[in-house]
Amino acid sequence: MSNNVQTKAESPMTEQEISEKYNGGKKVIDFVGMRKIFFIISLSIIGIGIICNFIFGTTLDIQFSGGATLTFSYTESAEHPMDHNALHEFIQEKTTDKITTAFSTDLMGDTGNKVSVQFSGNNSIETDIQKNLEKDLQAQYPDNEFICLEANSVDASMGFSFLLKCLAAVALASILMVIYVTIRFKKIGGLSAGVMALVALFHDVAMIYFLYVIFQMPIDSNFIAVVLMILGYSLNDTIVIYDRVREQRKLMGRKTEIGTVFNVSATKTLKRTIMTSVTTFAAILIVYIMASVFNISSVKGFALPMMIGVISGCYSSICIAGPLWVMWRRHKAAKKAEAK
Repeated sequence: MSNNVQTKAESPMTEQEISEKYNGGKKVIDFVGMRKIFFIISLSIIGIGIICNFIFGTTLDIQFSGGATLTFSYTESAEHPMDHNALHEFIQEKTTDKITTAFSTDLMGDTGNKVSVQFSGNNSIETDIQKNLEKDLQAQYPDNEFICLEANSVDASMGFSFLLKCLAAVALASILMVIYVTIRFKKIGGLSAGVMALVALFHDVAMIYFLYVIFQMPIDSNFIAVVLMILGYSLNDTIVIYDRVREQRKLMGRKTEIGTVFNVSATKTLKRTIMTSVTTFAAILIVYIMASVFNISSVKGFALPMMIGVISGCYSSICIAGPLWVMWRRHKAAKKAEAK
């Protein structure tokens, strides 16, 4: 009889028993069991991004590549509207340098509508083309009152140095995050938790980067700012899940299979994670809409990748970092069993 009781105690719990005992009778989502689906989705998106990268290439803003920027103010009305595409084409015809144009509206100041023209690769603002651009615009659009407000240039070597410093900041932030997670979650395999959190962060950075590639947005300081913010945001999501795993493991016991512990923990934090992400996404979406209404391109260039980063961060914390961590822990447990 004692043998029967022992066998029954050691037998694994069914899904129904787990849900009733640890999740209030609600279904426990098998995130670990669906890991192949999650990995295929992520790898497919990354594959599409790599293909787009070969097709479109990567464009660096003059902050990193060097170049010149001319900023003009202009007016427009119902009788004399401004076609942004036509204006871009007109300026491009005047130079052999590749240009990018950014339009904005200064509602609080006196400059009204503005257009910034960036000449990539040419860090001099003394060329005849750029000197005469104001006159050319005034001649082409006599009713729009083009006036040059400012002219700036960035040396290519300085831009490259700035890029290296930004990348170093991202790398340092990533290393510190791994160290923090390793120390804080030592009881559940801190190093494995930290490494897989870093993998999820790289996943999110890749999603943001491919967004820039697909939309042919130049890599600028906004990109670095978004990456640093998403690193913190995504890591916070991952830490919340790891924290619940640590608590749940105490309740369920160390003999409980690690995948089961993670599934229960992730299911319990799912609602909170989604609601936090939806709230953040909605706030950024409002910012993006307002920036679109008032044509503030710099804010749009920040808000759009942030929205993608929030979605990716929510997804990677549960569907990438967690299952990978479980796979690591299972592999380590299997090695220990073989050694014994």
